[in-house]
Amino acid sequence: MTTRVGIFGYGNLGRGIELAVNAAEDMELVAVFTRRDPATVKIASSGVTVASVKDVESFKDKIDVMILCGGSATDLPEQTPALAKLFNVVDSFDTHAKIPTHFANVDASAKASKHVALISAGWDPGMFSLNRLYANAVLPNGKDYTFWGKGVSQGHSDAIRRIEGVADARQYTCPVQSALDAVRSGSNPELTTREKHTRLCYVVLKDGADASKVEQEIKNMPNYFSDYDTTVNFISQEELDKNHKGLPHGGFVIRSGSTGNGQNKHVIEYSLKLDSNPEFTASVIVAYARAVARLFNEGATGCKTVFDIAPAYLSTLSGEQLRATML
Repeated sequence: MTTRVGIFGYGNLGRGIELAVNAAEDMELVAVFTRRDPATVKIASSGVTVASVKDVESFKDKIDVMILCGGSATDLPEQTPALAKLFNVVDSFDTHAKIPTHFANVDASAKASKHVALISAGWDPGMFSLNRLYANAVLPNGKDYTFWGKGVSQGHSDAIRRIEGVADARQYTCPVQSALDAVRSGSNPELTTREKHTRLCYVVLKDGADASKVEQEIKNMPNYFSDYDTTVNFISQEELDKNHKGLPHGGFVIRSGSTGNGQNKHVIEYSLKLDSNPEFTASVIVAYARAVARLFNEGATGCKTVFDIAPAYLSTLSGEQLRATML
C-alpha cells in the first residue's frame, strides 16, 4: 500500500519531510502547501504540486496523511484540529506543558470526522518520551534526567536576533559534563536548571551596536537565558556562515534506579547525536505517518501519541520479517 502524503508548511522541517517521504518506498508526496505565493516556492521534488494553504480542502480525497510543519506557539494549536476535520494528520507539537490541552482539542476534531491524528511526534517529545516511559516502567523506584545538546536552539537563536543591534545569531544549548557524570554514577543528584545546562551564543552585531548592552540584554532575558550561565561571543557574519550554519542537536534521557531491597543500582541511558535536527525530526514524523495510515485503514479514529503506537506499525517490514531479524 502506498500512502499519499501532503506537507503543510515548507520551512526547515517541511524540507526534511520531503526528503524522508521521497526516501520511503511505501510513500508518495502529493502536494506541498504554503502561505507564500506558490509560484515563488521551489521544492526538491519534480511533478509534485505546490499549492496555497487556502486550497487545502480541494485535496481532501487525494491525501491519506497530512504532515503539519508549523510552529507550536501559534500555528499547530489552530491548524491541527482544523486539518483533522479533513485528513489524517501528524504534527510535532512540542510545548510539553500544553500537550494535554492540544490532545483534547485534536481528539475531539478527529473523532468527529472519523480520522486518525497523531501529535507531538519527533525526538522530544517523541523518542525521548518513549524512553522515559520504558525506563519508568522497568525501574519504578528511580529518578529521571533529561539533558539537551550540544545543539542549536532555533527558538533561542531567534530570540537573540530580535534584540536591537543584532544582525544574526546562533545559540547552543550545552549539557554540563559534571552534572552528566553525577547522573551516570547512579547517585541521583538534585540538580537545578543552572547546574544542568549552559547556553553558548554567537552573535553578529549591526554596525554601531553596543556590544555590552546587547550582551546584558541576552543574559537577563527571562524564560530564555536568565536562569542559565550564558556565554556571549561576538563574531563576524563570515565566521557565523562558515562555522554555525548547521542545525545539529541531540541529548540524553537517563533514569537511575534500584531494584530488590534497594541495594542493586541500575542506570538506563538513551542518547541522540544529530547532524540535522529538522531532518531527524522529519524521519521520526514520517515513520509515524506510516502508522497513522495503517491505523486508519483498520478503522481507528481520534488522537494518538507515540505512547499509543505499537512499534511494528512504524516499520516497512512485515511482522514475520521483524521477528526474524530484530527480535
